Amino acid sequence: MAYTTIDDPSLFHDTLIWTGDGATSRDISGLSFQPDWIWFKRRSATGHNRLIDSLRGSNKLLSSDLGNTEGTDATYVTSFNSDGFSIGNNTDINNNGTTVVAWNWKSGTTGSGTTTGSGTGKAYSYSVNTTSGFSIAKYLGNGTAGHTIPHHLGAAPNFIMVAQLDNTEAWQLYLSPMAASKFIQMNVDEEFNQGDYNMFNSTAPSSSVITLGTQAHTNTNDQNYIVYSFAAKKGYSKIGRYVGLNSSNGNFVYTGFRPSIIFMKRQDADGDWRIYDDKRDGFNQKNDYIEPNTAAAESDTDSGSSWDILSNGFKFYTSEAEISGSGQYLYMAFAHSPFVNSKGVPNNARG
Repeated sequence: MAYTTIDDPSLFHDTLIWTGDGATSRDISGLSFQPDWIWFKRRSATGHNRLIDSLRGSNKLLSSDLGNTEGTDATYVTSFNSDGFSIGNNTDINNNGTTVVAWNWKSGTTGSGTTTGSGTGKAYSYSVNTTSGFSIAKYLGNGTAGHTIPHHLGAAPNFIMVAQLDNTEAWQLYLSPMAASKFIQMNVDEEFNQGDYNMFNSTAPSSSVITLGTQAHTNTNDQNYIVYSFAAKKGYSKIGRYVGLNSSNGNFVYTGFRPSIIFMKRQDADGDWRIYDDKRDGFNQKNDYIEPNTAAAESDTDSGSSWDILSNGFKFYTSEAEISGSGQYLYMAFAHSPFVNSKGVPNNARG
């Protein structure tokens, strides 16, 4: 069997960076696909993390660092284009002289139906890419434990993000390295919750559905929700866990590809989320980061944050508590290029 089915990850996800010019209309291009999920962040100044997807519409906003309701603003994205997107003059993404990053993913195949499981079936719609293991689903809650939401991935998702659209509720996340009864909120810096608050009904997602409990965060009757789901794909994406060595010669984390985008979070203690990528300033050894749970500007001031992105994973040279101390850590990574391609040929290029 081939090592990977995705030789060119940039066909499914990629990072774009630009400097704002204040124009009322502007095209941001450079992708090899039309994006369906865009995550924006102003780098050089404070500004909320903004999440937009094609299923809800280009003018519908969520913020990963806020537990707020869905907002409407046409000055962010005005259209999804074949190689990127068009933006307006909102200060978060196009203020004159401001640097900005956008992480982009493709889903693509759309459909709709009725939710399954316990309680009354409710309407849902979806957009999915089974090759890359990414889906978006918008659904109505039914308030009944055991309510199930089809994700259409054909494989059990390893990473799930859920947000309510109609009321102020915190983001709820599931990661497969943790027990199904545990969860974390994206917009806070707390450790993974050890108890069962019935977010996901203490049930790991299956190859077809996500199971919900009765909490308002995920399943209030007749309230709208959005869920982003990722199923790991060999050579393209990986959701995993590592234990930090708390050393200037820290651990190496094997992914099987050269990472392009990495989410990190300490599991056993409070600590901010981190997002790293290979497009912004500071790439190897001192990679700059964005905190998805805060509105803070991009950080490049932590002299202890030294690590390398390599052809088959990443390697730490730091004892920084939030990424490589004496704790346990979770990560989700996406590939720039596989370590071995579909023909079995190694890619030995270092970051």
